Amino acid sequence: MPAYDPPPAYAQPVLRILDAKTGETVPAAPARRALTRVEVHASGYDLTALRVLLTTDLLLRALEIGGTPVLPLLTADHHQAELHAAATTLGIRPFEDGRDLSSGLGEAQVVHVAAEGVTVPGTGLTVAVAPAGGPGAGVLNGLADPAALRLALLDAPRGTTVHLGAGALDAAGRRLGRLRQAVAQWARSPSRPVPEKVRGRLRDAWEDDLDVPGVLGVLRWMENQPEIPDGARFETCAYADRLLALDLTRDLGSAA
Repeated sequence: MPAYDPPPAYAQPVLRILDAKTGETVPAAPARRALTRVEVHASGYDLTALRVLLTTDLLLRALEIGGTPVLPLLTADHHQAELHAAATTLGIRPFEDGRDLSSGLGEAQVVHVAAEGVTVPGTGLTVAVAPAGGPGAGVLNGLADPAALRLALLDAPRGTTVHLGAGALDAAGRRLGRLRQAVAQWARSPSRPVPEKVRGRLRDAWEDDLDVPGVLGVLRWMENQPEIPDGARFETCAYADRLLALDLTRDLGSAA
């Protein structure tokens, strides 16, 4: 049976994020079992907006893995339908419409996620996301595997500007395909628990201001550790995919 439950040392993870308002790193959810409202502010329909949505999705997933209930809201003056559709295509969990819900819902924490330079109203923390350039958001319509765009946008610190040049999505798709094939091959071996040192590295990364490039780096590091059984490699990728949502187990049964 998959070993997804964290060991005692990680029973009470503390996700810490950089608050753009104060420049300080603070707990994303000071009351672990209390409701946290996460509101994403999108000012357009472009790659930057998609990156903001993806960052919000990561925050929601990390909070839920740590046992914190969340209320995800989307506030946008325009392109509501397009943004909701893009979120579905990119494997982002559904958002409620922020305009239909008033503040003060009994939440213990409010976190806003927005592009750099966008001023958000009200109280709470603000997570700023750097711009993303390259093809328009409509590129999603022509992608055979939207997870390639998800990987391309996640593969850099959110405070670093990303430009997806020619071939970037094809390269991300090939990289994702190789990892999925490796996961499918590892799944052919008997299941083994996620090694505690690997789980610890993963949690240290994503609890440190949602360091997703760090999480991806741990997966690359794990591949080169000969003492880790293939069954444990598979369980590690399945566990990390609870945050990454790259559908890493998609090709199970297809490995030669």
